[in-house]
This record gives sequence, structure tokens and C-alpha cells, in this order.
Amino acid sequence: MSQSSSKAARPTKLKFKGDDKKSRKKRKHDGDGEGSSSRRRRVDGQEDEEESQLWVLPATPQEIRGPVFIVHHDTSIHPTPLCISFDSTRGKVVLSSLNKSQPKDEADEDDGPQPAASTSITEIVPTDVAHVWVATRPSGSSCVNLRTGSGGGGGGVADDGGSGGGSGKFLSCDQHGLVSCFREARGPQEEWTAVILPDSANGEVAFQSPYETYLSVDEAAGGSFQLRADATEVGPAERFIVKVQSHVRKQVREEEREKVEGKNFKTGDGSKTIDEAGTNRIYQAWGAGRSVVSHDDKKALKKAQKEGRLSEALLDRRAKLKSDRFC
Repeated sequence: MSQSSSKAARPTKLKFKGDDKKSRKKRKHDGDGEGSSSRRRRVDGQEDEEESQLWVLPATPQEIRGPVFIVHHDTSIHPTPLCISFDSTRGKVVLSSLNKSQPKDEADEDDGPQPAASTSITEIVPTDVAHVWVATRPSGSSCVNLRTGSGGGGGGVADDGGSGGGSGKFLSCDQHGLVSCFREARGPQEEWTAVILPDSANGEVAFQSPYETYLSVDEAAGGSFQLRADATEVGPAERFIVKVQSHVRKQVREEEREKVEGKNFKTGDGSKTIDEAGTNRIYQAWGAGRSVVSHDDKKALKKAQKEGRLSEALLDRRAKLKSDRFC
């Protein structure tokens, strides 16, 4: 067979007269443009993740949940802010000073630290995992438990979603006002009531112990500071700034909104009521969602609706049909 005949016998794609010629789409490899949609989605996802990790101020005590950052700042007591932290080496609660200073350039390293620009107290964020606590709330209680975020021995912050689990230790106090953190199980002494102070500009919070005393910053011998819980009134030493993560605050607000919207389906004592008309429409309707009933059923239901017992009549009808398998 000749070379020309072998070329003619080569299979090719069939083409018909009148077919449109499909042009090849050229991909853009220009990196200086706006970027592809997947790249934009990836950037948007990173921005959303960064926004969810922001530290914000809670508006209500219910929003104090998950990882929290507790700071005390009063220039009459201490010139720099103090944050409540846990020293895992010594196993005790300490007040760490958040020094607003930053080192100079390497050329001026011998001159000591250079004061940074003035930073608002609302802009301060934790710089160590020991500065972060995990706030949990027992079911049905208005109190909050503060657990170490490092699990008592380093590691990352564990956000258990309010279940109270984990291997951390809980902040507690006794009847004499001594504050400690060595118990791995929570009890009455580990319960704190967070009170949002309405007269503060930064949403300051006071923590009340089960003995009706308040957590405060006290100056000890040698100029050091320690935590106590024997104050009977709220003063400058008992005011703390609490910060929570924005995604936790958003979750709490969504839960509160769902509770408010769900009140339409509850009675005065809080028990849920059954919407018989809606249930019948969902589970016992056929014909594109139409409730197909007989003439006698229509007459009985209209009479029950006039008498104000429609739900009871629908419930009786559902029991008679014997075909309700889903509710």
C-alpha cells in the first residue's frame, strides 16, 4: 500500500456540512489581572477566617463564651494593662503585664526599648496562649466557668463549644477570697457570675463569686499584684475588660434570634405546641400539596374552626387515618 493511501485511510473526526466551527478557548495566564474566581474565593475565605478570629467586646453576659481574654487596666493601680494568665510551671494564676513597648532597630539596640505609639485598651490582643481562658456555661445556669486554655501544660487553646470538657483547670475561689486554679472538675466554687457594668464606656465586666464577692486586683507586698475575691462592692480594682472571638459572639446572637423567632410556636409556659394544620399539609397531603378531603371532612373541619377547636379536630382525623408514619 502506498504512502498516499495510508494517509487517506487514517480515521478522522466526522464533519458535516453546516456545522459551526468551534473556536478554542484561550486560557488567561496573566498573573497581573484580577485573578480567577477560585483565587478570589480563596482570598475571601481567608478574609472571613481572619475576621472570625478577631477579638471583640461582648454586649451581654451570654456572649462570654469560648476563648476569652481578660484584661484589667487602671492607671491609678498599675501603669500598664494586666491580664489574667495561668503559669503552668508553677500551677497558679498570675497577672501578666502587657508592656506597650517595642525594641528599636538593631543599630539602636543598646539604647533599650523604645516606647510604642499609644494603643487603645480595646486594641490589645493576647500574645501568649497562657493569656487565654475558655469560658463555659453549665446547662440552664447563668454562671460561667473559666478554664485554662492551655490545658494546664501548654499547647493550643481548646474551644470545646461550651461543653466544659478538656484537661484544663478551673479558676475558683474559697470563702476567704483566695483565688486558685488547680481543680480539673468544676463545682460551686468554680462558678462566676459575669455582670456587664452599664456605666463603663468599654463594656467592663465584674465577676461575682458564689460568696457574693467580686474578683479584684490587689497589690501585695513588694509591689506585685495578685487576684483576690473578697471585695463586697465594685470599684476600680474590680473592673475587667473581657474580649471574645467574633465568630462566637455571632453564634450566640444567632441562637438568641432563633429563640425569639421560636416563641411564636410556644405557649406561655414555654412548652412547644404542634401546628396541626401545617403537619397535616406536610405529611398527609397529596396532589401537589393539596389536602384532599371528603365533603363530610370539610364540613366537620369548618365547624371545628368556628368553634375554636381546629387543632383537636385535625388530631382526631390524623388518628383515624392510621397513615401517619413520620410524626
